[in-house]
Amino acid sequence: MQTKAFTSARPQRMATLKAQRATSVAVRATAAPAVVPTPSSASASSEDPLMLRALRGDKVERPPVWMMRQAGRYQKVYQELCKKHPTFRERSERVDLAVEISLQPWHAFKPDGVILFSDILTPLPGMNIPFDMAPGPIIMDPIRTMEQVEKVTKLDSEAACPFVGESLRQLRSYIGNQAAVLGFVGAPFTLATYIVEGGSSKNFAHIKKMAFSTPEVLHALLDKLADNVADYVRYQADAGAQVVQIFDSWASELQPQDFDVFSGPYIKKVIDSVRKTHPNLPIILYISGSGGLLERMAAAQPDIISLDQSVDFTDGVRRCGTNFAFQGNMDPGVLFGSKEFIEKRVMDTIKAARTAGVRHVMNLGHGVLPGTPEDHVGHYFHVARTAHERM
Repeated sequence: MQTKAFTSARPQRMATLKAQRATSVAVRATAAPAVVPTPSSASASSEDPLMLRALRGDKVERPPVWMMRQAGRYQKVYQELCKKHPTFRERSERVDLAVEISLQPWHAFKPDGVILFSDILTPLPGMNIPFDMAPGPIIMDPIRTMEQVEKVTKLDSEAACPFVGESLRQLRSYIGNQAAVLGFVGAPFTLATYIVEGGSSKNFAHIKKMAFSTPEVLHALLDKLADNVADYVRYQADAGAQVVQIFDSWASELQPQDFDVFSGPYIKKVIDSVRKTHPNLPIILYISGSGGLLERMAAAQPDIISLDQSVDFTDGVRRCGTNFAFQGNMDPGVLFGSKEFIEKRVMDTIKAARTAGVRHVMNLGHGVLPGTPEDHVGHYFHVARTAHERM
């Protein structure tokens, strides 16, 4: 019954999305943060960042471009900063450092999207789930019983993560309309994998044991997480995030029929909840290794489907439909190749999106890899920014 309920709403949502895109974005005035009064908060404008214009279907000469994990470990300036500030939580939870790191790729490459430097686990302490990074994530008290689930609290984002809100406000103020400011969250299932496993996992034995032996416990946890994630999305939007990406990093570890039970419905719950209060906030859905889940991603009805490199772009559009915008999906490993090869692959991706007739955000199929040459990253951005001259 859950699977049927999850998938049957798709045609209605497709019609709703079409209607939303045809409606003036003046509605955004009721959802946008009063603390960031910019022209794009009140109405659609040619002065809005390129990404927002492209996503709502305005005619643009080229697709906007950014990269997942564009702020961080491949940049020498970040590596130098880490020597002075060695812990991840300090770097991501001190406003001055989070803003500085978020802006490092902006200063270097001028992407069309500036994403907050943070982590999907950042809000967990506000749910009574302590964690640390040492250097990978560690959940001090993994949750594996209903009694523990009952102790998970409602998230008050401003009380738990004021540094996130302030960082977004400062980024929005600094960037203005030169680029879109992006926030992000973890999907309920991916958050649950860390919470139940106690950190990263290779085989996900604990959460699968819970799913298949005590599913009522996992559903109770996922339901609380979905409510909290939706509130966290709203908080980021109210603080200045103009686009929010949902990462379901580990959903592809589920067999598709189990995705329909333990992941998809809770992604959709987050999206539906956010749209009740922020109907014009563009929401991106990204799942690593999503080749077997594309139709199910579409059923969750995000505004933008982010394709990873396991999927042929044209095939991804065919499987999901042209009602969506698409993001992606160049293999990040291409950035280790020659500049001529990088140019070819960037243009192949952009041409595939143009041929498919869909709104497109140029991105990688996964985060940029450690050790990627910075000048190759710069060339990726240069090619994408001048794509209209290369057609």
